[in-house]
Amino acid sequence: MTELAAVKAALKAQAVETPSWAYGNSGTRFKVFTQAGVPRDPFEKLDDAAKVHEFTGVAPTVALHIPWDRVEDYAALGRHAEERGVRIGAINSNTFQDDDYKLGSICHPDAVVRRKAVDHLLECVDIMDATGSRDLKLWFADGTNYPGQDDIRSRQDRLSEGLAEVYGRLGEGQRMLLEYKLFEPAFYTTDVPDWGTAYAHCLKLGEKAQVVVDTGHHAPGTNIEFIVATLLREGKLGGFDFNSRFYADDDLMVGAADPFQLFRIMYEVVRGGGFTSDVAFMLDQCHNIEAKIPAIVRSVMNVQEATAKALLVDGAALAAAQGSGDVLEANAVLMDAYDTDVRPLLREVRGEMGLDPEPMKAYRSCGWGEKVVAERVGGEQAGWGA
Repeated sequence: MTELAAVKAALKAQAVETPSWAYGNSGTRFKVFTQAGVPRDPFEKLDDAAKVHEFTGVAPTVALHIPWDRVEDYAALGRHAEERGVRIGAINSNTFQDDDYKLGSICHPDAVVRRKAVDHLLECVDIMDATGSRDLKLWFADGTNYPGQDDIRSRQDRLSEGLAEVYGRLGEGQRMLLEYKLFEPAFYTTDVPDWGTAYAHCLKLGEKAQVVVDTGHHAPGTNIEFIVATLLREGKLGGFDFNSRFYADDDLMVGAADPFQLFRIMYEVVRGGGFTSDVAFMLDQCHNIEAKIPAIVRSVMNVQEATAKALLVDGAALAAAQGSGDVLEANAVLMDAYDTDVRPLLREVRGEMGLDPEPMKAYRSCGWGEKVVAERVGGEQAGWGA
């Protein structure tokens, strides 16, 4: 296989998971904006996700968020997804929207609240069984606002105990993906604030526990590609939540704020073998002022472009420059790949996959947006908390 053929094969095999919540209404803590034609239930979310996959060819799975996507029959939801040409992806838990979780969930000082949180996580594993999902994705808003509010070490003990119970419930081929976040909503301590904390818990749990890197969950200036390289080296990178940030956890379209950072991350993924392993590439975004489906299509395309550039890095030339200490040449090798216009290559790849070379134009001309605006009348639109 030629080098170009190998690059094309890798791009054709790529998979980017889209999040069900990105198809619903969202906003800031000041206002949630509504849009006509937004899905009213998880089935309609899957219908929209299927259109993204139809025009990109690389978005075959859809992450669910429980209880936002709770239904009576999850097996039926899974069948609906398959009928639309997609599958259920990661099951995301929610232990941050009940009043009981004001002081935490799995780390709460009250055993009754901890039991409620763990039972919810176990329910999510049941949903995995019913839908055929591989991944349980956990993000905890747990933390404290004031020094002395709770014992930091005891909270880590509770976290470890709860995770261990859920880990023991996982079935064959299922994984636990633990996400971290520097801050928010707690102001003094966050119980899973960084990749080291997440890694320590996952290492103790076992091989089914992996770390998730959300690109918006770091302090300004953090070298995310270093974290990616390290976790890949240790075999503990389970997946990404791709988005962009200007200030904090903005959840903007991936590649919108710093496309060069996305390229650097994807290069480390390629370099570390993550592109051909079980690393899950997921979007975690909120489309507040832009149209939902086109924004997700664009996001998938942004990941494709960064990946294509990363695959074009001349590894031999880079290694030679690094080995000889030629700083400028090593940097130039990376920049040559980044500066390559890969859009013609991706149009060619899509054509070979039987897709329209221009996904955005193809979607806009298909009439789906106008169709759902006309048909999705009445009922309650999906959004945060629904």
